Amino acid sequence: MVIFDCDGVLVDGERMSTALMAQEARKYGWAITDAEAHRIFTGGELAKIRDMIARESGEDLPEEWDMMMQDRIVRMMRTDAETVDGAEDMLKSVTDLGLPIRVGSNSSIAEMDAKFQSTGLNRILEKDRIHSGRDLDMPKPRPDIYLHAAGEEGIPPENCIVLEDSDPGVEAARRAGMACVLLRDRDEPSAEWPGLVRISHLSEFAPLLAHIMESQKAA
Repeated sequence: MVIFDCDGVLVDGERMSTALMAQEARKYGWAITDAEAHRIFTGGELAKIRDMIARESGEDLPEEWDMMMQDRIVRMMRTDAETVDGAEDMLKSVTDLGLPIRVGSNSSIAEMDAKFQSTGLNRILEKDRIHSGRDLDMPKPRPDIYLHAAGEEGIPPENCIVLEDSDPGVEAARRAGMACVLLRDRDEPSAEWPGLVRISHLSEFAPLLAHIMESQKAA
């Protein structure tokens, strides 16, 4: 089975979300740039980001800040979400290989619903195969969301491949005992993990899976 992260892998919404969080951080007095926020906040939990902003700014944020931000992100994604380049073709190619697919993300189900409807990926991704680390209270880098997805499919973790773009996601896959492919530009650093495979564009992913499947047949 293949398990996909959402932001940065299927939907190009991470930069918009982290820019919104950066705007909030600056409002409370933390002079952080959008680029810095993207690097620091990507893949993180909203509750932890709230605590980070409070610590760096010296200001108390409302307890409901993460829920308020979640609502703002959902509203933004209903109209502004875009797919990562090649995502739709890649998903079709993976399903054509006969592999089951699921999504495991730190985003809420409401947020992912907004993103997938806005981009049209809901025509490919079935609702009951989308899992939220936020809603299940098992966010990455904990491995639980990936183990939950594997359990729902009835497939052992060692027979799963995760496609990720963030370091917390890579760590979650590693701790789940799953193979992981990292989608990241070649000139950007990546987590040190023996056996981690990197691709720089989604068009590389389905051919990689096909090669792995052929190698397993020949073994």
